[in-house]
Amino acid sequence: MDEVSKARQSTGKGYLRAKRILAYTVLIILIVISLLPFYLLIMNATRGRVQAGVRWYPDVYLLDNIKNLFGPLTTTNYGSVFRALGNSLFVAACTCVLTVYFSALTAYAIHAYDFRFKRAAHTFILLIMMVPTQASAIGFYRFMNDIGLTDTYVPLIVPGIAAPATYFFMIQYMKSSLPLEIIEAARIDGCGEFKTFNRIIIPIMKPAFAVQAIFSFVASWNNFFMPQMILSTKDKYTIPMILAMMRSETRIDYGVINMYIVIAVIPVIIIYLFLSKFIIRGIALGSVKG
Repeated sequence: MDEVSKARQSTGKGYLRAKRILAYTVLIILIVISLLPFYLLIMNATRGRVQAGVRWYPDVYLLDNIKNLFGPLTTTNYGSVFRALGNSLFVAACTCVLTVYFSALTAYAIHAYDFRFKRAAHTFILLIMMVPTQASAIGFYRFMNDIGLTDTYVPLIVPGIAAPATYFFMIQYMKSSLPLEIIEAARIDGCGEFKTFNRIIIPIMKPAFAVQAIFSFVASWNNFFMPQMILSTKDKYTIPMILAMMRSETRIDYGVINMYIVIAVIPVIIIYLFLSKFIIRGIALGSVKG
């Protein structure tokens, strides 16, 4: 029996070892696939004006591309790099805050309250999620033009309050992680509704807030369609608009464009690294509760 037990134990250990090796191999492959575009982008930022094919090692034009990007010619033709970064950061940050907060507030109202048209309101919000932005773009532009808000950031920021996809994620998270007993206990203790949401609900919802903050920030940061339609002053252009201008030139300087993209990606990476700890903490907390 001892020999059989030892044989089974060794077989079980070998199986677990092989399973672990396979899991790590798959993870390493996925990491390589995920980081490969960033690596190629950095390599392309070290190359010259004309780029043909894929190069896996750095070239010698990195300093020249940085100098040209921040040089007077690029600044005159496309505006300051820092101004475009500031414009995109302002729009993306404001949109992110409004989207996440008001979507969570709407989800909280429908999750925590019982009223007559509760199901109808939920269905209506989900139906809006099916309507593409392009379908209402012309009417939206005409309305913004009539009230004098074109060439401003207001049409790019304020509509973020109505984000059906973010609302759907928030209410699903509340249904799984927010017991109504917590809300009822806060009401019994005399806590107001907004104070309950801001002091109790938001800390519980941190992982959901972090996930949707990343998504909404990146979506606003990469948004080209609406800024291109609303903005007309070059000093107000966002990064996607500047990159589109660069790519529309007759002689495209791919080295400068790739260097611009590298700089533009940095804020997104910083936001992700800052918010990812809340996601990991929420997953760990959920696994302990389970």
